[in-house]
Amino acid sequence: MKQDSIHSGRVQKAPENFLTPSGVKEVFAEGKKGRRDFIRNAFAAAAAGAAAPMALSQGNPVPSEGGDPNILNLPEHATGLGQGVAVEGYGKPSQYEANLQRRQSPGLTQTTQASVSFAPLQSLFGIVTPSGLHFERHHQGWWDIDPSKHRFMINGMVKKNMVFTMDEIMRLPSVSRFHFIECGANTATEWGNVAVPTVQYTHGMISCSEFTGVPLITLLEMAGANLKNGKFVLAEGGDGSSMTRTIPMSLITSGEVIVAYGQNGEMLRPENGYPLRLVVPGVQGVSWVKYLRRVEVGDKPYAAKDEAIHYIDLMPNGLQRQYTNIQEIKSVVTTPSGGQVLLDKGFYNITGLAWSGKGKVKRVDVSTDGGRNWRQARLETPVLSKALTRFNLNWVWDGKPAIIQSRAQDETGHVQPTYQQLRAVRGTRSIYHNNAIQSWLVQENGEVKNVQLS
Repeated sequence: MKQDSIHSGRVQKAPENFLTPSGVKEVFAEGKKGRRDFIRNAFAAAAAGAAAPMALSQGNPVPSEGGDPNILNLPEHATGLGQGVAVEGYGKPSQYEANLQRRQSPGLTQTTQASVSFAPLQSLFGIVTPSGLHFERHHQGWWDIDPSKHRFMINGMVKKNMVFTMDEIMRLPSVSRFHFIECGANTATEWGNVAVPTVQYTHGMISCSEFTGVPLITLLEMAGANLKNGKFVLAEGGDGSSMTRTIPMSLITSGEVIVAYGQNGEMLRPENGYPLRLVVPGVQGVSWVKYLRRVEVGDKPYAAKDEAIHYIDLMPNGLQRQYTNIQEIKSVVTTPSGGQVLLDKGFYNITGLAWSGKGKVKRVDVSTDGGRNWRQARLETPVLSKALTRFNLNWVWDGKPAIIQSRAQDETGHVQPTYQQLRAVRGTRSIYHNNAIQSWLVQENGEVKNVQLS
């Protein structure tokens, strides 16, 4: 995609968009109509736990009489005996962080057995997603499988079929690597101009973890796989959906694909595939088969059910896009973002995440005027291949309407497209692989909302 910005001066209003102005010009004209009182209360309900930024230039004034009681009066924790070490049980977050959790989108059909939960990107720091906040996508619900009974099999174009127990896999040489995993349908609602309110719902089907396991190529070599004629493998999950996906052998021989049992320093969580899952860096999450029970080496793509009728896109010419595995360059500003409130004008740190299934993020630019002007953001270390990258940019808000965007570029030269650029190629009937630039409207009252620019 070219880097040219598109500015038609029109904001698309979606059925679930809370935007009042009908165009970009009107949005910026709002700043000339006089200042309204700034919002100083808690976040709107749609924020769902979003952490609203605070203006550092203002701070909290000290009471003029008597001083701040939170400083003058010693709190209980400074004078009493605290709790002892939690000898038993799993550590939990503070009670004051109870609102920080995965959530179902209110825009999805509600069922008794939820299949999707979204990670709270607006409240996360750095690049690692805590395991308990990792997004979920299930095709037949999740299971807590007894690892002593789980088996992993290799067959097909191999010299000998092999079966591994968990103990046998965990005895082998292992690697640990940081990678993002993103559902191919992440940001899917935006294709249809449905402006869900927060970044948790627009982009929350992505997470990043340190995964530990055995390179799949190691296991295939133990089975004597035909790496010359075996161009693909079929990965099969052990849950009721029998999730099966074709993985190109070229990804496996590079050593990137891992048969993983560890995540963020501990065993996988049941909802993340315990006791064994496939890690396929840069590829859409459906190919990271959970509850992994078998791989079969073959000489052609398998056209499994979830490749022939699902995870495909109808193109403008009537043909279907199939095997669109790679997650292309993408970014999103997480603060300020939809549902949050700027408490007053002054300094803010614009922060967000960028990622690419093709390698490392090379650059992120940020605009606060709807793409008219761009400033290069700081990429915070570590910048890793096929992992989330955190970016930051200093910004002083003048109290007037602003439209905040981020645009990422990866090391292959690919640049994140605008919606107009993406739809020119993909049409309007896609669901998967939406990597278009996201826009957040900061209104004069400080409220931040989701908008799209055409």
